Amino acid sequence: MSSRYFQDLNSMLKDYECHLPMLLIDLDILDDNLQRLKNLIRKDLDFRIVVKSLPSPQLIAYIMEKMDTKRLMVFHQPFLSQIAATANDKLDILMGKPMPIKTVEYFYKHHNGKGTFDPFRQVQWLADTLHRIKELIDLSKQLEQPLRINLELDVGLHRGGFSSSRNLRQALEMIQNYPKKMTFGGFMGYDPHVVKLPRILISPERAFREANGMYTVYIDLLKSEFPDLYSNNLTFNGGGSPSLKLHSSESSGINDISVGSALLKPTTFDIPSLSEFKHACFIATPILKKQHSTRIPGIEKLSRVMKWFNKSNRFSYFIYGGYWMADYCYPTDAHENQLFGSSTNQSMVNTSADLDVDDFIFLRPKQSESVLLQFGGLKVIRDGEIVGEWVPYRNG
Repeated sequence: MSSRYFQDLNSMLKDYECHLPMLLIDLDILDDNLQRLKNLIRKDLDFRIVVKSLPSPQLIAYIMEKMDTKRLMVFHQPFLSQIAATANDKLDILMGKPMPIKTVEYFYKHHNGKGTFDPFRQVQWLADTLHRIKELIDLSKQLEQPLRINLELDVGLHRGGFSSSRNLRQALEMIQNYPKKMTFGGFMGYDPHVVKLPRILISPERAFREANGMYTVYIDLLKSEFPDLYSNNLTFNGGGSPSLKLHSSESSGINDISVGSALLKPTTFDIPSLSEFKHACFIATPILKKQHSTRIPGIEKLSRVMKWFNKSNRFSYFIYGGYWMADYCYPTDAHENQLFGSSTNQSMVNTSADLDVDDFIFLRPKQSESVLLQFGGLKVIRDGEIVGEWVPYRNG
């Protein structure tokens, strides 16, 4: 982002009614990213929103409308419960990781929906082992309701899931043997590793072909050996922000793709495959104190040397808060002083920029899924002005 962009934000925020650390979401940039996403997603792919990466009901609703989707991927039971409480009968939820069986049981015990959402039909529970399938079957008996199940595939990430035809065949046999207890939903195979492996080991294109090949083998196994479980309505989910661009190819075997972080683009997602996407969220925090040098307790005499050695030590600022999972982005040479130490109360930030008390310093979150939960309301920006405040999901 240009310096002018942050200077304009700073001027706007200085006139805002309250100066606190804020999480900003720029809707103009988000809209650009949504259009880029539309251009990348194949017409035969269903788009599923990753809720953990965009953890605000208003933000989710905004993206659902813009992208015309009713599909969510959820990773956290409290988020699931909040969504299910008011959802309608059109929503389709795929869990992004296996849940402890006690957590699944707790969800059903405490579900008190005010809408038309059917928690047995509209939630696909992810299973990664035969033991977890058995647990879900037993819970289904206890609840006297069939549960919808989706099987996690290991397509090269090696973070769990079914990793061989033999193992997957056993899982499908278990599901087939309990048609009144289990409704088969499909497969989920996450593949971020394909763009993150060192090129000296394997190219992203080859890693993608290998992952996609494994996925296709498992779909073929399902079709040929378990035709009663197969239907055109199954979810074959894959992808994710890192491998999104590769799945724009028709050679991809999935029919359902999940994306979240690319839309806000925290710094962890500054990767070549997402170069077309722009940064849409920032932390802005006010300066509380200003010093014209960098003075560290016990080594005050080195203040001039530090300033001479590194021009970015010219000024020291103590900001409101700090120690977030974030990278300083404006002023461009701003950085936390490691000698002084980190603080969640008043971090010392050094920069060569001559700022004033009550000016704002800006950071980019390293990830969105936890950072967006730390600021209360999320300040929504349109045309350089705050136009609303969106609440994050409750974390517990």
